Amino acid sequence: MTELITIPGHWGFDYTYFAGEAASRFFAELKDNRRVMGARCPSCRRVLVPARAFCDACFERTGDWVEVGPEGTLETFTIIATAFPGLPEPPIVMAYVTLDNADTALVNLVLGLDLRDVDAAAARLQRQPRVRAQFVAEPHGRITDFAFTLL
Repeated sequence: MTELITIPGHWGFDYTYFAGEAASRFFAELKDNRRVMGARCPSCRRVLVPARAFCDACFERTGDWVEVGPEGTLETFTIIATAFPGLPEPPIVMAYVTLDNADTALVNLVLGLDLRDVDAAAARLQRQPRVRAQFVAEPHGRITDFAFTLL
């Protein structure tokens, strides 16, 4: 067997992300109306969140826009104990949440959970608790315009 190697590298560059029509509207709704919107597939009727232009199951162009949440169910999570650029100081919780009236989950921070005992926090999150999207005071049209809090 060939010996596996690692190749060190560093990606330090600026970039511009082209959000497209669906994501642009999704982010505008966060900023302008402080609400999470999904796009409904006309074929399978799933509500996709974050909204996207095409259904990932049917490959149909999405149609109607539907408000979802602001409450939902925490599906899975990770507790991050290492610092990463652009994220709050650890420990933090990142979770996939399926908002009410949505058929897909989106990822965001979960705030307000006591993380001094990581095992106890994980046990609470494993019960798939209900959460609510809480918006920041001044949204900017980014996924960071809101985070989840436990109900």
